[in-house]
Amino acid sequence: MPWLDEYRKRRVTAEEAVALVKSGDRLFVSGNAATPFVLLEALAARARELERVEVMHVLLVGEDPLSRPETREHFRHNSFFVGPADRAAINEGRADYVPIHLHEIPRLFKSGRLPLDVALIQTTPPDEHGFMSLGVECLATMAAIASARIILAQVNDQMPRTLGDCFVHISRVTRLCEVSCPLPELQRSSFTDVERRIGEYVAELVEDGATLQLGIGSIPDAVLAALQGKRDLGIHTEMVSNGIMKAIEAGIITGARKTIHPGKVVCTFAFGSRDFYEYLDNNPLFEFHPCDYTNDPFIIARNEKMVAINSAIEVDLTGQVCSDSIGTQIYSGFGGQLDFIRGAAHAPGGKPIIAMPSTARGGTVSRIVPLLKPGAGVVTTRADVHYVVTEYGIADLHGKNLRERAEALIRIAHPKFREELARAARERRLLPPLFRLGEPPRALEEPAVAPAQASEICEPSPSEGERSP
Repeated sequence: MPWLDEYRKRRVTAEEAVALVKSGDRLFVSGNAATPFVLLEALAARARELERVEVMHVLLVGEDPLSRPETREHFRHNSFFVGPADRAAINEGRADYVPIHLHEIPRLFKSGRLPLDVALIQTTPPDEHGFMSLGVECLATMAAIASARIILAQVNDQMPRTLGDCFVHISRVTRLCEVSCPLPELQRSSFTDVERRIGEYVAELVEDGATLQLGIGSIPDAVLAALQGKRDLGIHTEMVSNGIMKAIEAGIITGARKTIHPGKVVCTFAFGSRDFYEYLDNNPLFEFHPCDYTNDPFIIARNEKMVAINSAIEVDLTGQVCSDSIGTQIYSGFGGQLDFIRGAAHAPGGKPIIAMPSTARGGTVSRIVPLLKPGAGVVTTRADVHYVVTEYGIADLHGKNLRERAEALIRIAHPKFREELARAARERRLLPPLFRLGEPPRALEEPAVAPAQASEICEPSPSEGERSP
């Protein structure tokens, strides 16, 4: 193994690895369950030696060592997708957010628009040929590796060896430190009856042989649970988790009818339980690709019967979808929502879906609103939206005028907000003055749990996004 000597020469402690970071450097850090915490802790220990270090990433999970009070003046985050680790810093002005479609991030690095000095990544140990897998996150990491001057790798023997376009050779790595650390796991709770109803409505739109994109959260889990009896479903998505594994084992997902990558689950990152990570290890059923491939709308559109399922914070009566902010407060990011909405819209037989509970904040707030909150960002435009699903039904908005949209959305809003929404629509001249709500859309049985008990916020995709990512 001729590469072994090179591996040994590059093997150092985490502290020795991050000694290459200098003041003024721009860093890329792999995220999600591949966040290299050992390297970040070692870098945080050097905080007083460094100034103006820019840290770019998609979604970070867990506690961020670079945001502690004693370190945060020395590092500034520049995030492509916001999560719990950096949300407060961004909304307090101590960090920055880049609104961007997920598939466009790698091009920023490869084109030199955002030159990188250092990439901090996490990998598997090398195979017999000296190649290390990126494991559970590919995303923009391959582009960062190709673009950065210095590559620092956290080599973790507990990282599953995933397959696809996700390998880096030891010759490309500047320094590496070996660790043995469990990966962060996604904590899940069972979905509510409200989310179950949403899942059942979404499942009505899924035909046999369809290819699915799903995000993070209980609504995607509820959708997967509602797909019993469907045949030969496929997956082309950003993120995979335990629900995908269960659907494969149940024979629901086979990929047999996929028009590209038949028989394969195509994704760019994974986040789940330890059992799921073990399931991914050396599993040829899964192909991990960079997000400029998985999220390219033109690639997505090649999947016949592509069904994209994403969520939202609020939708206005004309169909504008806000997914990355609550008013002016940045909450998550664009992620891949519009990548997949547009890709599915152009796929033969494709169906782009926005699925969300009808209310938030304990049932006190409607997610279907007359107007988006001041400062709210539009992620999916009203020209792009097709289906909107709540626990009260399905609104098909594509090709509909503003009057028809308002009426359809009011009918799937929570009943206690419908008259208020109708009144606001009449005042905006979206509905005629004498408009009255007629019969509600066909509904499944009433939920045993009130809609108010649905999750307060459904983070949009990374896919759904708790992030995406």
